[in-house]
Amino acid sequence: MAGLAEKIVARVEAIIRDTVEHEGMELVDVAYHREPYGWVLRVFIDRQGGVTVDDCSFISSQLGDILDVQDVMTHRYRLEVSSPGLNRPLKTEKDFQRFIGENLRVTIHAPLDGRTKFKGTLKRVDTDMICLDVTDHEVNLHLENIKKARLDR
Repeated sequence: MAGLAEKIVARVEAIIRDTVEHEGMELVDVAYHREPYGWVLRVFIDRQGGVTVDDCSFISSQLGDILDVQDVMTHRYRLEVSSPGLNRPLKTEKDFQRFIGENLRVTIHAPLDGRTKFKGTLKRVDTDMICLDVTDHEVNLHLENIKKARLDR
């Protein structure tokens, strides 16, 4: 079912991105998981200055209608739309560019100097890598090697 969930997430992202951006917001992440009470589709949105409960409610209504018309979901699910929170994930080069100077927690796929987890300040972003100031030195991490990156606030 994991493969199906990934396909659904990719399709949902493609379908809803324009709607979210049209409302002046950013689509941060989409997650689709089985939980004890059933399937949940979580959509995380943000905008400069943050999102409100009313923003989330409005986008939820819009997306629910779009997903019903597009017939994306293969079975019953619950749609949740929310803010990514203070420790929001960073996924794209644009995300990293936006948060230069912020503290991050980064996990990578392939170890670098025997480590897969790094915590530091994002110094710069190049085309295919980021530079973190980690305590007493800088570490360059390729974007394709980043498994997970979050703000550390």
